[in-house]
Amino acid sequence: MKISKWTLLWLSIVIILTVVLAAQMTGAITFGDIIANFFLFLVVLVVIAILAIIGAMFVGVFISHRIFSVQAFTPFEEEMLRMREEVAEIREAVDRMDGQRDRSGKEKD
Repeated sequence: MKISKWTLLWLSIVIILTVVLAAQMTGAITFGDIIANFFLFLVVLVVIAILAIIGAMFVGVFISHRIFSVQAFTPFEEEMLRMREEVAEIREAVDRMDGQRDRSGKEKD
């Protein structure tokens, strides 16, 4: 089984956050240490910013889906429905043409 690089990225972020949370709960790292260490503060800030952007994208997709799903069909969907009707008409015409021929291939009178 091949693990994609995106799965590894998310897995590493979750592991890092879990380790930091466990270290805070055991007292190995305090909140003051995080703020005092500028590099660690930047890492936490970047992680929170990335998660906020991803969350905002999901909320945006959800809201746009809710807005567009209650409206009429899109032009593409309307064209597909017209094409479906045309295919049904062509199928009926072919069936009528098939019915005019007998099994030997000659046309009926």
